[in-house]
Amino acid sequence: MTSSPSYPRAVLFDLLTALLDSWTLWNRAAGSEQAGRSWRAQYLKLTYGCGAYLPYEDLVRQAAADTGLPASAPAALEDGWEQLQPWSGAMQALQALAPHCKLAVVTNCSVRLGRMAAARLPVNWDLVLTSEEAGFYKPDPAPYRLALQQLGVDAAEAAFVAGSSYDMFGTAAVGLRTYWHNRIGLPLVAGAQAPDIESPGLDALPAWLARFGHPVNSHPAR
Repeated sequence: MTSSPSYPRAVLFDLLTALLDSWTLWNRAAGSEQAGRSWRAQYLKLTYGCGAYLPYEDLVRQAAADTGLPASAPAALEDGWEQLQPWSGAMQALQALAPHCKLAVVTNCSVRLGRMAAARLPVNWDLVLTSEEAGFYKPDPAPYRLALQQLGVDAAEAAFVAGSSYDMFGTAAVGLRTYWHNRIGLPLVAGAQAPDIESPGLDALPAWLARFGHPVNSHPAR
């Protein structure tokens, strides 16, 4: 007997890593992959440590200065923002899910840049929520909880698609099952809860979500 699909009511996505290739933009603005990764690592350290929301653009500029990059680097990052490209497979996954689930973005960004980035994907989003609106950066539980509240969905009825394993601190606190789109093969951050599924792409996402209401293997798939 074949089980019928049992999708969640809503799927929440990290935007700038899970759906869009922001790595390439940061590296290009920094002048090299090594400089871009160092800059972004410092930016992440600042966002995860600041508690309540501080202006995203300010943190990006501070991280650039902290890692020895000139002011032209964050300017180039912002200038290229509207050229952010979706990862291969992102639109196919979103189109497959749109008839079955509410689709939402929960992103560590300002309202202005978050709206610009979300528009890079031609999707009728049910919600685009930024850290500026939530008052906190992920992985603080506040952005995830506010998104669920605004969607009118309980955590048990929703799933999260992460681009970073730092998200798992927040999703674990809220009770969101998580798919980690680990595009560049980063290690799981120490102390983070393992996701339900870890994959270098989004191909497995629709099938996993179609069985969301059915029993799942307790071991994360890779």
